[in-house]
Amino acid sequence: MGISAGYELARRGVKTLLIDAFDPPHTEGSHHGDTRLIRHAYSGDPAYIDLALRADLLWQEAEQLSGAELLVRSGVLNLADRAVYSFGSRLAESEKRKVRVEHLDAVEIRRRWPALTIPESFAAMYEPDAGYLYSERCIAAYRRLALEYGAELLTNTAVVNLTAREGSVTVQTAKGDYHGASAILSAGAWFSALEPFVHLPIKPVRKVVGWFDSAPDFAAGNFPGFTLGAEEGGYYGFPGIGGAGLKIGRHDTGQEWKLGDTLAPFGSEAGDEGDLRRVLEAYMPGAAGRLLKGSVCKYEHTPDEDFIIDRHPVHPNVLIAGGFSGHGFKFSSVVGEILADLTTYGATSHNIQPFSIARFTPPDHTQA
Repeated sequence: MGISAGYELARRGVKTLLIDAFDPPHTEGSHHGDTRLIRHAYSGDPAYIDLALRADLLWQEAEQLSGAELLVRSGVLNLADRAVYSFGSRLAESEKRKVRVEHLDAVEIRRRWPALTIPESFAAMYEPDAGYLYSERCIAAYRRLALEYGAELLTNTAVVNLTAREGSVTVQTAKGDYHGASAILSAGAWFSALEPFVHLPIKPVRKVVGWFDSAPDFAAGNFPGFTLGAEEGGYYGFPGIGGAGLKIGRHDTGQEWKLGDTLAPFGSEAGDEGDLRRVLEAYMPGAAGRLLKGSVCKYEHTPDEDFIIDRHPVHPNVLIAGGFSGHGFKFSSVVGEILADLTTYGATSHNIQPFSIARFTPPDHTQA
């Protein structure tokens, strides 16, 4: 979100300084691991669909400007046991916004993708225009474009404190202090490092993904990106790309991570491989080969798993973007646009009301 906002600001001629505690793209945020799904038939507030469609256009623009392939339209197959999940609201909102979707029963799922072992209780929503983003390429492309437009980037520079007043923000780092008229904070799982300047109800959790040796039926070009909701939990994944094997991760569960803790490597918990393999053996047995690679990353959950995109409650010249809850990467192109709009114009045409910080503030019952 930060590198996208920096690119958007720099291209508008705004003097922009980007500060990262590491050297993007890197493995300390929530963007490594090669790929992220991009889909449009979203659940939750209808604002998500509108933002997903705009994000898709901006990814296409970034591809053209950078010359790098960022987006692959593999399609996304959303699978679910009807006893666990219904696609009803997503189908209805998609029809209103003219997002192409197909509602499939178990017979049709198995006909199209015979390598799946899907019970009769399952249904699917297939999005032919969806696919996946090469996440680290996206970060690298925005970094290069931002610098080409005149932004400056400080890498391996941790922020140790912030102060703000009307028309001025000071960012303190071990390499010196930096001053600007406004600031954008997009610290991901690291927001607690910015306390007490900002305190957010964000809980970072450890997540794992694995790449498994898989049959050609599950290779890119033959199989789409996917999500799966069943009694075993919520999962997502990608076809095997370039011989890397099918990639799968679990969206729900995860151990809480706190600043200063070591992020335990893949395989430290029995469920790291076990949970993933169990689902593959049940529904995608041709993709349940040997584990080729495992990786750990972080989600940064809000209590309702909706984003936070808002002004600081006390300092209106400080913008906050966080709590993307494991489903935010696809939106980073449009979130950058939103943050640049708010910085340069004071408002945005996008609906960000569902992402207000105020929703976490208890109502004041002391007033008559």
